[in-house]
Amino acid sequence: MSEAGSVPFTETKSPESPERLHKGALGLVDIAASTMANIGPAYSFYFGFAGIVIMAGLGSPLVLVAAIIAIALLGNTLAQFSRAHPSTGGFITFVGKTFGGTSAVTTALLCGVGYIIAISSVLVISGGFLSIMIAYYTGTNIPWVIFSAIFTAAAMFMMFRGVAVSTKLAGFFFGFELLVLLVVSVATLIKHGGHLSGVPFEPSKITHGFTGLAAAFPLGIYLFIGWENSAALAEETNNPRRNVPRAVFISVALMAFTYLLVAYSTVSGFGYNATALTGAEIPFISVSHDVATWLTFVAYLAGLTSTLGVLIAAVNSQCRLIFNAGREGLLPRWIGYVHPVRRTPVNAIITFVGFASAVTLIWALGHWIGGHSGSLSALNFFFESSTMGTILILVVYFLANLALPFYYRKYRPAEFNIIKHIVLPVLGMVAIAVPVYYLVKPGQSQPYNWFPYAALGVVIVSVLYSMWLVRRDPGLGDRVGSIIADE
Repeated sequence: MSEAGSVPFTETKSPESPERLHKGALGLVDIAASTMANIGPAYSFYFGFAGIVIMAGLGSPLVLVAAIIAIALLGNTLAQFSRAHPSTGGFITFVGKTFGGTSAVTTALLCGVGYIIAISSVLVISGGFLSIMIAYYTGTNIPWVIFSAIFTAAAMFMMFRGVAVSTKLAGFFFGFELLVLLVVSVATLIKHGGHLSGVPFEPSKITHGFTGLAAAFPLGIYLFIGWENSAALAEETNNPRRNVPRAVFISVALMAFTYLLVAYSTVSGFGYNATALTGAEIPFISVSHDVATWLTFVAYLAGLTSTLGVLIAAVNSQCRLIFNAGREGLLPRWIGYVHPVRRTPVNAIITFVGFASAVTLIWALGHWIGGHSGSLSALNFFFESSTMGTILILVVYFLANLALPFYYRKYRPAEFNIIKHIVLPVLGMVAIAVPVYYLVKPGQSQPYNWFPYAALGVVIVSVLYSMWLVRRDPGLGDRVGSIIADE
């Protein structure tokens, strides 16, 4: 059977007429740009790389090499599933179709909670970055919550208008930040051309060797969070069985090249001085200032547009996961409502952003009650919420890799391939195990030391709720994956 062929007869189709999104509204370039906007290279690199250099020092670019390999392995899993069963449900559909209704509901809850917590960091940093920028240039401290509220409302308005409009806006923001990253990086390499070397890629330059690399590895993975964006846009993409896998690999490849170039130029821009590199709050901003003072403002502006692009692209894709879960009955059905004219999942958008805002409020209250109100900066919130969300998202990645060989053996045995469907997903699970270990290992500072217990609690509650729901609704398992993107 060809990859673009019909779905096997063993996969049950929905007997009802479900709410459908705007089919064919997006092309390959649209979803690839949206995926890279979701990754947000400027946003991710500014904050993520700063943490990586603290743990890995001058050898930080090698951490990115390891992360690129891990993400490529995960990309194979997503591509294989999307060729066989393109679905707005993404990993929820892929895991649920393989292991049944209980696993589908569990994955839906883990996805929902993980992405909502992670997106709350974006809601906060979108306003926080502008607040930092204003303070840098004027010395005026304006509360980030004001800007965050304005940006979030504006982003929601664009998403309500339609997927094509909001996706193109996110793509425009991405284009600008990418241009700035490349221009500053090339300018830095030209300025330091007489002193360039392979030091950043020497294993001996990684602080504490393998331990330092492994400790920084979770942040390397975080730089790519959003790489799976295109799968959730499958229903609105023309020829999703072909274009979604292509968008995945194009996005990962371009971001890999960009990160390695920017990382190498950043480390080189500090003259391979480990003390100066690790002491910079945002190393890339420091390098931009070193090249030309006016580039500092442009670099700040790229960081701001990057956070806005991430906000739009991430909510656009991730809210569609819970939309599809609501449409199939894994979550409350009203979440699966589609606007009759715009064909946008308005209830899912409101729910997703509403819960993310609630997470922000709960986090703030927790710090106030715990007597740590002084740590309510946007950057502190960003690091804490993104870490907690990433733990749950990595669990979902692990489940998807685990499901791939079983799915192909069950539904597409004629296409089963040892390398694609066993070796690569097993290596993907191993790659995920490393960041998970370093995110949950004992001995971490507060509040990170209780994140593993919170994540375990979410998993247990999700499993128990899933078992109850499936027992209450025995037909739920048949509805999982019943809505195929191109049918």
